[in-house]
Amino acid sequence: MKKIRNAIVIGATSGIGRKVAELLANDVIGKVGITGRRLERLEELKSEKPNKYIVKSFDITDLQTTVEQLQEFVVEMETVDLILLCSGIGKVNHELDFDIEQKTIMTNVLGFTNIIDWSFNFFDKQGYGHLAAISSIASLRGNRYAPSYFASKAYNKSYLEAMRGKANKTKSKIKITDIRPGFVDTDLIKDEGNYIFFVSPLNKAARQIYKAIRCQKKVVYVTRRWYLAAFIMKIAPKFIYDRI
Repeated sequence: MKKIRNAIVIGATSGIGRKVAELLANDVIGKVGITGRRLERLEELKSEKPNKYIVKSFDITDLQTTVEQLQEFVVEMETVDLILLCSGIGKVNHELDFDIEQKTIMTNVLGFTNIIDWSFNFFDKQGYGHLAAISSIASLRGNRYAPSYFASKAYNKSYLEAMRGKANKTKSKIKITDIRPGFVDTDLIKDEGNYIFFVSPLNKAARQIYKAIRCQKKVVYVTRRWYLAAFIMKIAPKFIYDRI
């Protein structure tokens, strides 16, 4: 496994992003750039290892500011080996409240695409790099409880696959990792009610994600039991899945 010198974690204020940032800070040679909307949480994380973290606060739906801040990371770090995108939102939306759908699409589709494109182009110019992003087990099928979330995660999965193909076609030294968690014990699942199962402790999920990143896996389900769930979701007949 290649040693990581500098890394950027986008969405490090809480949950998976924060835990993986902590693992990186214990392991990288250089610095870990951390981002998110809540500056106070980023500063709290930095206080644990002041010499390891570089903080920049922004909302990924602000497309121009996102690019400007990522460019500032590059200026400060000079080289970046890993960019991990963890920012994403999702909410059960029985009433099809368009405000919920719009916010989900702005974050999970537009914000995601902006960051993936910038990161790929940066790594292409640099000559190497590892781009990892959180999609979800939700990327495999549609779901009536949270339509925009499941649809946006399918977009994430397809886009990451496209980037992997693009890197292979150009023989670029860019690695792509698609991370597909099931339910993880974070704030994101608090509104899910009775729809959750196989909930993984956050620390366990973060460790498996970090291992997959270090091994430069193409696709990983977290935790491992979700490989079985993914297989069932893929083969379930439509007339059965529609009733779930």
